[in-house]
Amino acid sequence: MIAPRIAPRIAFRIARREALGGALGGIAALLAPGMARAAALPVPPANRLGFDVMMGSRKLGSHELVFHPQGDGLLVDVVVDLAYRIGPMTLFRYTHTARERWTGGQIAELTTQTNENGTHYKVDARRENGAFVVQPPGHPSYAAPADALPATHWNRRELDGPLINTQNGELLRPQIAPEGLSSVAAADGKPLRVRKYALSGPVKLNLWYDEAQQWAGLSFVKGGFEVRYARQG
Repeated sequence: MIAPRIAPRIAFRIARREALGGALGGIAALLAPGMARAAALPVPPANRLGFDVMMGSRKLGSHELVFHPQGDGLLVDVVVDLAYRIGPMTLFRYTHTARERWTGGQIAELTTQTNENGTHYKVDARRENGAFVVQPPGHPSYAAPADALPATHWNRRELDGPLINTQNGELLRPQIAPEGLSSVAAADGKPLRVRKYALSGPVKLNLWYDEAQQWAGLSFVKGGFEVRYARQG
């Protein structure tokens, strides 16, 4: 997904490009004992990444990724659940689910469903005759460029080519500027040493990856609000 869209009285969009990877991704962590790593994809050691989604001091919800290594293949399940509430009233609700299937280090299939405050989206994409064919909601299908990846952010390699927005299937070509090493706070308040990438153009977003090439967080500003992903322990 890319990033939720938030305006002064709520307007939220999470798009999984999919904001949206850098080098080959590297070998960031080991799988469970006895299991071969899925084609050098950056699978986290615990096969899970979780984030608190914050707007200032307010927690909007969570974003979770669960990894299922399968020989030289990999399944990744993504669940996003966000809500903007004032007292007992829910003013905005956003849910997003995605499943990625990888084979031999290559994206093979993507299915997503999104409910953005009552508006529904569905994206299907699969590899056909060597091409990754994307079916956006309400638009003709297209063959994505060979280096395009879903903007689900866990694979830093996504920054090497176009991004596929996982909410609406749009192909995005942001400008990406590496901004060096810095530190961000995890959900427990502890500092994480990270490398920052600033995306601009069709996507305005900051992404962080830690020293093991694991996705460490993101932030963006909309309507005067800063939204930040703080990685859980």
